[in-house]
Amino acid sequence: MNTASTLPHLWLPYSQMHTAPFPVEAQATSGSTITLADGRTLIDGIASWWTACHGYNHPSIRRALIAQAERMPHVMFGGMVHQPAITLAQRLAARLPGDLERVFFTDSGSVAMEVAAKIAIQYHLNKGHTGRHKLLSFRGGYHGDTLAMMAICDPEEGMHRLFGAALPQQILADLPTTLAHSAALEALLARQGHEIAALIVEPLVQGAGGMLFHTAETLRQLRRLCDSYGILLILDEVFTGFGRTGTFFACEQADITPDIIALSKALTAGTMPLAATVARKTVFEAFLSDNPLHALMHGPTFMANPLACAVANASLDLFDQEPRLEQVRAIHTQMTHELEPCRHLPGVRDVRTLGAIGVVELERLDDPEALKRAFLKEGVWIRPFRRIIYLTPAFTITSDELTHLTGAIKRVLKEHLG
Repeated sequence: MNTASTLPHLWLPYSQMHTAPFPVEAQATSGSTITLADGRTLIDGIASWWTACHGYNHPSIRRALIAQAERMPHVMFGGMVHQPAITLAQRLAARLPGDLERVFFTDSGSVAMEVAAKIAIQYHLNKGHTGRHKLLSFRGGYHGDTLAMMAICDPEEGMHRLFGAALPQQILADLPTTLAHSAALEALLARQGHEIAALIVEPLVQGAGGMLFHTAETLRQLRRLCDSYGILLILDEVFTGFGRTGTFFACEQADITPDIIALSKALTAGTMPLAATVARKTVFEAFLSDNPLHALMHGPTFMANPLACAVANASLDLFDQEPRLEQVRAIHTQMTHELEPCRHLPGVRDVRTLGAIGVVELERLDDPEALKRAFLKEGVWIRPFRRIIYLTPAFTITSDELTHLTGAIKRVLKEHLG
């Protein structure tokens, strides 16, 4: 019996439900562990798609959620504001570099990126630059599953290949990580820079594209090119924001300020849906006008949900009060040491770490489901994809729990690759 039959009303993500195995059922979470309905406990190596930075069920987060729920779970954000959102916007602006100061709240990373792209295109329209309507993104990139974001993801990545004919044609390039790619990007901008509204990149790590790393100098080069050609720089920090790469925001490592930045995932520590698109002062000012058509016409129903904003403020409190970045550095050191032996296993192409991201890249990954089953037997929740096995644990994970995760990777790979 297939999953479509055994789960007759659910439609699961990224799954061919005719052939996919039945998923495990989670019942409770705490710290870095997930308790299943059958009583097994798993150490979570990926923090629920990189969101649960403080671990699950942190008491401070839970208290903030309950207190806000008792006071005001939700209110519309049209013609009305509330203190949790005002406070959160102020705190994000204070932490972000430069004059990134205007915060537009949504409810997912993909929508935050949609808003970023919409802002960038309308910025140029409001300035009278009617020819700038294209978006430039990079191979290996992933920015979400909504329609406009599918159009700027790497088409070879696979998930969105079927939709090619239905999507607007944007511009795709190689990241300028080599001299040849730098020259090609320069040539592309010389030809088409006048029609590009924004350049979009995941800083330091292209996450869902395969945890592909690039350097801070690459980001500095992109900032220089955007300045030279009058293009807005959008950073997709949905994955990399809030300490994951070792600094609070990845762009800090390049000492650059993007024109627009998108945030989500760890914004609420994996507790509530919330995202933010933050623009520089000069970008926002292009929308100020006596002309009503110059306003940003966008407004999700659950925009700036008070529960989510309260939880995000509680998460920022924890970053202020507890040594999260020091914990990230400790995780990085431990993963670097404990994953390095994988480099010598047959079929392993690379081992790399950055902040609280650890990656073992294989030459090929023919049967990811077999590896998933093997990891479950080891008592860990690790989800290989493409050709990588990766760890993005909670920053509060214990040293012993992390050793259990890295040890499981070594044992499973020895069994399946040896």
